[in-house]
This record gives sequence, structure tokens and C-alpha cells, in this order.
Amino acid sequence: MTPERRLSLVYAAILLAAAAINYVPGLTDADGRAFGIFALDPFDDALHLASALWALAAALVSSRAARLFLVLFGAAYLGDGLCGLLTGWGYLDFGIFTNPSLGASLAPLRIAANLPHLGLGSVALVAGLVRAGRS
Repeated sequence: MTPERRLSLVYAAILLAAAAINYVPGLTDADGRAFGIFALDPFDDALHLASALWALAAALVSSRAARLFLVLFGAAYLGDGLCGLLTGWGYLDFGIFTNPSLGASLAPLRIAANLPHLGLGSVALVAGLVRAGRS
């Protein structure tokens, strides 16, 4: 199995875990925030589940499909994380379309809330582009 296919499988597992966070007792606080940071709703869970299934399908289909997943997923999630830093809301859950901008912020809580999308998006995008350049 190629590295991009393995990485896509890792992403499938991570995204499945993200979709399950709200349903594991003790991981959400009284306000429904996972780890006291993330306000995930059923739409977010569906987005994570769909992304996990996309990652799994790409890993099972081919190296090319896995690279395409990594690049497209990476760009989408990285952009969503940057949007979250700039406005307080992401676009993947339509938050920027339904909420007024909170303005740009590098406050620790804002960074923590967007770090998963920034990190996962960056790693996927770089890995997909590097692997695509070697093929």
C-alpha cells in the first residue's frame, strides 16, 4: 500500500473519531462543547462522517484517488481553518453565511478551535502535493 493510501486510511480513522466525539460520555461539557472548545452539531458530525467515507473510499480505490482526496480535502479544511481565524466561523458548515463575523483573532481559544482543520488540512495538502510531484 502506498503512503498516500495509508495516510488516507489514517484520515478516515481520525474523521470517524471526530464524528463520534459528541457521543462519547465525558468528552463534552455542560454547554455541549467537545473538550470545552468545539461546538459540534449534527451537521458537523455528518460532514466529518462524509469526509471519513471519502477518505476510506479514496484509500481503497487507488493511489491517485488518495492523492486527489489529500489535495482537495487539505485545501478545503485548511481554508476552513483560516476562515475560522479571520471571521470566527468556517465555511464548510456554512457558519460564515449564517453568522455575523467576529473579526480576525489569534486568541488562544480561537486558535484551539481551528487547529484541527488547520493541522489536518495542512498535512493533507502538503502530503498530496508532494506525492503528486513525485508521480
